[in-house]
Amino acid sequence: MAFFSADEVQQLVYQVWGASFVLSLLAGFLIHRGHFCTMGAISDWVVMRDATRLRQWALAVAVAMAGFGLMAWLGWISPLSTIYASSKLTWLSALLGGGLFGLGMVLASGCSSKSLVRLAAGNLKSLVVLLAMAVSALAAMRGLTAVWRVHGLDSVSIDLPHGPFVGQWLSALYGLDLRSAIGISAGLVSLFLCLWVVKDSRFHTVTNWVTGAGLGLLVVALWWVSGVLGFVPEHPDTLEPVFLATHSGRMEALSFTAPVAYWLDAFMYYSDGSKRLTLGMVTVVGILCGACLSALLEGSFRWEGFTNPADLVRHLLGGTLMGTGGVLAMGCTFGQGLSGLSTLGLGSMISVLGIFAGTWLALHWQMRQA
Repeated sequence: MAFFSADEVQQLVYQVWGASFVLSLLAGFLIHRGHFCTMGAISDWVVMRDATRLRQWALAVAVAMAGFGLMAWLGWISPLSTIYASSKLTWLSALLGGGLFGLGMVLASGCSSKSLVRLAAGNLKSLVVLLAMAVSALAAMRGLTAVWRVHGLDSVSIDLPHGPFVGQWLSALYGLDLRSAIGISAGLVSLFLCLWVVKDSRFHTVTNWVTGAGLGLLVVALWWVSGVLGFVPEHPDTLEPVFLATHSGRMEALSFTAPVAYWLDAFMYYSDGSKRLTLGMVTVVGILCGACLSALLEGSFRWEGFTNPADLVRHLLGGTLMGTGGVLAMGCTFGQGLSGLSTLGLGSMISVLGIFAGTWLALHWQMRQA
């Protein structure tokens, strides 16, 4: 076991911040240049029956899942150390939260990551969306909505005798050691997704492959930064194991709803002395910088605003629903859709199902209105 001094721990924190910024900057560049968008992927399928961007999203999930499973099999990390590890499945919060998030991102013209990317390219409507999302997310974490969430929705749960991850269930049912079970389950599911991805010849473009596989690899890299580089087995102050620079004290990867809210909280209450820069907050800045760089190099940076009050109301409502839903579901289309699914967590699957259902319903409602 390696022992770290206080100075060495602080140096590791700087390294985690730096690596997280570089990786998220690349992610922002890829999202903008490859037009990666979960809402857009579902919209393409619902409206035009075009699954190209949905396959792009599935490829990112497959690569992230395979990479996480490989690192778990090697013993570098474990899903039990992630924020998704819980003995209780709060299925109602996950499903309803996902549904609200899906509905909100249709009204807001994109999810939290897409709003960051659009803001970086000059879209001021996304700034309003992000502010509304941050306020409602803080309320759902610590305010009045949080009281309703904790005493209402979160109390509806299911005990999971074998744990919250598919790998744990495979281990319990077939007598496999946990590391092997996690690796096998990740390999099988990611292989199935890859087979579906390559099925359509229209998908095979450099942009689709680089965007999907690249974002998946960046999620894997962030898991490594959080779970390997930033892991201290014995903190010199607490003498306990800790994952440095994460808000939860556990392993984290890409997620944007809560980190955007933490930036608003830090801006409003920085002087109370308890605020600290976390991995998630750094990735928000990285996404903005990467997307802005891409827009400037592409020559597509344009200032945009609202055209009428109805458009403003729609985006405000969308941001509010995303903030509340993202906290209930414990993540957004990245927090649960890529990072969460890469662990094969049951809660993540339910949250993503809710996001897809809410998006589908909202898109059909919009088409009827049109």
